[in-house]
Amino acid sequence: MNVFGIGLPEMALIMIVALLIFGPKKLPEIGRSMGKAIRGFQDASKEFQNEFQKEAAQIEAAVKTTAELEPKQLEAPQKEEV
Repeated sequence: MNVFGIGLPEMALIMIVALLIFGPKKLPEIGRSMGKAIRGFQDASKEFQNEFQKEAAQIEAAVKTTAELEPKQLEAPQKEEV
């Protein structure tokens, strides 16, 4: 198990230090707060990713439409000149 480059022994040491600093009564409350913060960050990240994908799809559709129209517009003036 390797989270953010921290292995299991390091995580255990961090938990022991946190237990000594905050005490057993405060530790679950801190854990819940951190869990909510991480969940909020993940939700915001997913929302950003979805918005980015929607914008990319719209740009792709606009480029495709423009690419389809350009050859037709270029062919029309060439036929009139000949």
